[in-house]
Amino acid sequence: MTDKDVEQTDERGTGPGLPWWAGLGTWGAVAVIGFGGLAAAWVFFRLPGTPEEPAAGYYQVAKVVAVGLVIVGSVLLGRRRSRAAVAATGETEAERA
Repeated sequence: MTDKDVEQTDERGTGPGLPWWAGLGTWGAVAVIGFGGLAAAWVFFRLPGTPEEPAAGYYQVAKVVAVGLVIVGSVLLGRRRSRAAVAATGETEAERA
C-alpha cells in the first residue's frame, strides 16, 4: 500500500474511518450513558422487546454504557492535558485568543 492509497486529512472530525461515537462530545456521552441506564431498566422489568435470556440484554446495555464512559473519560483527559499544556507555557486564555 502506498501513501496515495490512504486518505489523510489534518482536520479533526468524523471521517470515513472513524466510529459513530467519535463526534459525540461530553453531553453526547452523558446521553449514551443515560440511554444505557434506561435500557437496563427496560431489561430489568422485562418490558416488550427484552431478550429471553436477561444476561444477553444486560451484556448489550453494558456495551452501550462502556462506550459512554470511555468517551467521557477521553474528553475529560483531553481537557486536563490541554490545561496542563497551557499552564506549562504560561499563557493565559486572553493571550491565546
